[in-house]
Amino acid sequence: MESAEAENVELVLRATRVVTPDGTRPATVSVAGGKIVAVLPHDAYGPQGERVPAGARFEDLGEHALLPGLVDTHVHVNDPGRTAWEGFWTATRAAAAGGITTLLDMPLNSLPPTTTADNLRVKQDVARPKAHVDTGFWGGAVPSNVADLKPLYEAGVFGFKCFLSPSGVEEFPELDQEQLARSMAEIAGLGGLLIVHAEDPHHLAEAPQRSGEKYADFLASRPRDAENTAIEGLIALARRLDARVHVLHLSSCDALPLIAAAKRDGVKVSVESCPHFLTLTAEEVPDGATEFKCCPPIREAENQDVLWAGLADGTIDCIVSDHSPCTTDLKTPDFASAWGGISSLQLGLPAIWTEARRRGHSLDDVVRWMAAAPADLAGLTQKGAIEAGRDADFAVLAPEETFTVDPAELHHRNQVTAYAGKTLHGVVKQTWLRGTRIAHEGTLAEPAGRLLERNK
Repeated sequence: MESAEAENVELVLRATRVVTPDGTRPATVSVAGGKIVAVLPHDAYGPQGERVPAGARFEDLGEHALLPGLVDTHVHVNDPGRTAWEGFWTATRAAAAGGITTLLDMPLNSLPPTTTADNLRVKQDVARPKAHVDTGFWGGAVPSNVADLKPLYEAGVFGFKCFLSPSGVEEFPELDQEQLARSMAEIAGLGGLLIVHAEDPHHLAEAPQRSGEKYADFLASRPRDAENTAIEGLIALARRLDARVHVLHLSSCDALPLIAAAKRDGVKVSVESCPHFLTLTAEEVPDGATEFKCCPPIREAENQDVLWAGLADGTIDCIVSDHSPCTTDLKTPDFASAWGGISSLQLGLPAIWTEARRRGHSLDDVVRWMAAAPADLAGLTQKGAIEAGRDADFAVLAPEETFTVDPAELHHRNQVTAYAGKTLHGVVKQTWLRGTRIAHEGTLAEPAGRLLERNK
């Protein structure tokens, strides 16, 4: 470290397990101006930190693991317009409590949806004073707004989301194949990214639709073929238009060979999955327990095993929450009519770490899936890794500690969760955003998040 940099150091964090792009090792991380200055040997400032620059804060985290702050690129905040469901204040507090320092808000479930530059500004104005973590925004691609895509992109959205089947809210309709091609061509011309809820509406229409409390009936109504067919068509169109596309919340393992082959062929396709698909199984969902309902659905254990294999071999790029909350009354016992969405923003890291460690994966893997890869997806070059020059965003995790999920302790606006009563490994002890501690042992600081724009 240059002497001038050493003089400016404001914060020094030391731990025996620091997860860096080069692996986990004992290290000391120095911070100045909200940025990581250097990643140094464990005793770089002396065994007791006695050589820390005057005025700098020194914390020895001992055996806790120091991770980069997680990046969650799939969050439904629902603010403004449906703030009884969630909001920027509550969602970003939950994120901070869960070790997430950056999130990207989805364009729907808010009123107005983020389908024009003016609507984006409305959402930014609402979010600005409430954000506990750094927050960016996706734009929406709907049938009527092809002309709005370029202004939205220039206004700083990170890309565009569309649905290929009904979204569940009338103000954000799905694209048919012709509309998808027009939107994709426009976005490709901008050099942008199209992220897609890929379920084929024809397969959904042909599937048996039964109301009632049986999870098996709901699962049958959202067959794997709906995902597989939609993804196959999406890949073919992306190949033809040389477009960059991303498959949202993959639940069908049958689509993995299609995606792997497309990647080998040079098609610019990436894919995410979610904690609920990777840690929960259809076999464990009780009838009437619609806190487990999401679209596409939680599938069988054997399907989950193959999704984990897809993570291990790189076919699945990242894990994000798809945090999609609602009020308690919308989770009726009828799977057909209940709102589909799972709240997991605060619990994603321990849920994934619990299952990952059981399957022989390391914290390095979890960080790659939940920090580095989502940051790369969105072009967040200052986020997602502990290395010099990045933002000083950190999560301090006690990997061996366990806790039992109590919905009353969650910071989500509505304490409805499919993880209630589950015992999980990994307790988030602290969260730091640009060198400022924003969460400590369950206590949250005042909002310190910034609004992010693409390439700024």
